This record gives sequence, C-alpha cells and structure tokens, in this order.
Amino acid sequence: MKNRFSRALPPLALAALTSTLALASPPAGPVKVTVHQANGRYELLRGGQPYFVKGAGGSQYPERIAAYGGNSIRTWGTGDAPKVLAEANKNHLTVMLGLDVARERHGFDYNNAAAVAAQLQKIKGEVLKYKDDPAVLVWGIGNELNLDYTNPRVWDAVNDIARMIHEVDPNHPTSTVLAGANKKEIEYVKTRCPAVDILSINTYAGLTTLPKQVADAGWTGPYLVTEWGPTGHWEGPQTPWKASVEETSSQKAAVYQSRYEASVLKDRAHCLGSYVFLWGQKQERTPTWYGLFTEDGQETEVMDVLQYEWSGHWPTNRAPHIASFQLNGKAATDGIYLKPGQAVPVAAAVTDPEKDVLTYQWELLPESTDLKQGGDRESRPAPVAGALPAGAEGQTTLTAPAQPGAYRLFVYAHDGHGNVATGNIPFMVQ
Repeated sequence: MKNRFSRALPPLALAALTSTLALASPPAGPVKVTVHQANGRYELLRGGQPYFVKGAGGSQYPERIAAYGGNSIRTWGTGDAPKVLAEANKNHLTVMLGLDVARERHGFDYNNAAAVAAQLQKIKGEVLKYKDDPAVLVWGIGNELNLDYTNPRVWDAVNDIARMIHEVDPNHPTSTVLAGANKKEIEYVKTRCPAVDILSINTYAGLTTLPKQVADAGWTGPYLVTEWGPTGHWEGPQTPWKASVEETSSQKAAVYQSRYEASVLKDRAHCLGSYVFLWGQKQERTPTWYGLFTEDGQETEVMDVLQYEWSGHWPTNRAPHIASFQLNGKAATDGIYLKPGQAVPVAAAVTDPEKDVLTYQWELLPESTDLKQGGDRESRPAPVAGALPAGAEGQTTLTAPAQPGAYRLFVYAHDGHGNVATGNIPFMVQ
C-alpha cells in the first residue's frame, strides 16, 4: 500500500519542502520564544519571527505533520521527550513539551505540602534537562487539572512551577491546559497563576464559539487550543442504553473544517494557534473516535481538511467519503434493537473522489465497558467473530450475536492509497 503522506502536497511544493528540510539544520542551542503584544493583538515570536501554531497532539508520524504543512507537536509529559525532540528537530517541528502534574482525580492531595514540594523539584529536573533543546516551544504545565477536582490549591502549585520555569529558563513561555473554557477555572488561572503566560484550552464541540467563551470568561490575554477534534462522547446524542453515538469520518471532516475556520482562524487577536487531537490512534470509547489514524496508520477525510487548512492545498488523492451508514434500515441515532441471531441488512454508501476501488473491512465489538475520564487509558474490546460473511462489501448482512447485550458494528472502506472512511453503529441485542 502506498504511503499517502508522500502525496500530501502538489509535487513542486513537496519537492521544495523536502529540499528545505534536507538543507537546513536545527540550531545548536535554544531558540528564544516570546509572547508579543501590540495594539491588543497577541502573537508568538520564535527567533524573532511570527509563529502561528499549526500543531498536532501526539508524536506518531512527525514526518507527516511537516509534509502536510503543520509545524508543531504537543506532548502530555516528558517520558518520550528525547525521541520526540529528536524527531521534531529532524522534521523542523517545534514541541509544546508537557510537564505531567499530578491530578486530584488520581488521588493526589494538594494540601500535602511535602508532596507538592517534591513534585516541584521533580518537574524542575525535567525543565533543566530539556530547556536548551532547539525544538522546545512552550511548556505545558499539567493537563485538565480542573477535571473532577475540588482543591483550588492546585493552581498555586501550577504558579510555583511556572515561576520556577521563568527562573531557570529565560527562553520559553509557560502555559497550563484546561478542560473547557469554564469561567470559574479561568478566573483561578488569572488570579492565582500570574506566572502563566498563555492559557491553553482543550475543547471539542465548543470550539465553534470558543473566542466568545474566552472573552465572556474575562480572559484578555493570549491562548492556545491544545486539543480539538470531533464532537466529544459526552457532547453528542446517546442511545436509550446510554451508548454515545460517534460521527462518521466524513461527518467529522465537516465539523473539523467548520469549527477551525470559525474560531482558530478568526480570533487572530488572542489565539496563538492550535493542536489537533489525536495525531495517532487510541481506544477512547471506540478505536476510531479521537485518532486521526487507524491502528494501521491509515487516514480519513479529516486529514484532507487538516492538510488544506495548514498548507492551502488539498491532497492529490483524497479519502473515501461515507454518505450514509444504516443497520436494518436505521441510522446510528435511531436506537436499534435486534433479537439474538436475527439477520438484518447493512448498507454503507461510500464513494471515492478518484473512483479508486474500495475494499471493505467489517468488525463487530461489544460496547466498551472500560470507560475512563480525561483521556485516561482504556482497553479495546475483543471482536466478535462470525457476524458478517467473509469478503463482505458495502451492502451485506449482519447476524446478531446470540449473547444479549450492547454492541457496535464498524465499517472501514479502504481506497488502496492509505486512505479510509470509517463509521460505526451501536445496537442492542435483547
């Protein structure tokens, strides 16, 4: 199968990019990054030059970020920092380097002064270790520390970390990452974290109105969007048995484009750029919900949108488009109930822009029960065999499992060029 990233840009643009990467070499030491403000407009300056973040959260496939017109990677900790920074330098990308700050929801007590002091010293060691790497762009102090918490002293700890960073590293701004643009949490950051230079926000369906949310919350400084993507599993429709309904890859592509253009590209007075989520694959509610890649590295229509937004060019070979997907004549939002062993029709209407021949892969999974908060690691359910005929195409038949319970039927339509359309339908057997 061909690697699609080699076809991401028009040939002349790709050749120019490849030539630039081959000739240039990263600086030997740190590159100074500052937040510049003039006439109420904020921007990042890197090495004295304006730097708008066109980034991706996650460190897989860094060469594709560069080839598609992106410029930065976000991490959530320093565990893989040597490798991530080396790959970033190789591909002329920067890194928002995450500093893993303990979360109350995992049992950390911010009233425990000794534990807080020990954490500060540990993070100081990480900052000293990586601060002079030329790829470092911004320090990300913690991730979603406002999720399921009660003790506002966490913000004092964040400020102490930011203040320490300014003492030991004069070259890089500090940020802390919130889940959503909640007014109360933003007020805490404003009042208790004066050493934090940039507010960072993770948001999904709310991205469309984020500039207004930030303004209404009273934040007048610069901010980054550090996670954005599809409609979150907590935001969209649910079945009667509380299974969240996931958008198809084509529905996701439409919302990625509309939300990005309505917010990140519009608020150039305060927004410094963004990191799309997730540049890789993960199990979170489903294996396809948040990853921009499938488990074997294939890309959906969402990636076409990102390439266009970052580079101004659509890829020469675009992903298949899934116009509709039905089980027993019903859509995913219809609350589908089947009887054990019942045979029902399945119809996935998928087209390819270049009329590439499509091959189909079907998978039936039990509904996931390993459900976590804040992106914590979840396990993938084991597939159910024998529910669909071998070699099934877009129109086929599902035989419902004999075992009652909640399930999801997944379709993957491959174009043979590293592109795929995905969708899934939850249903209940009873």
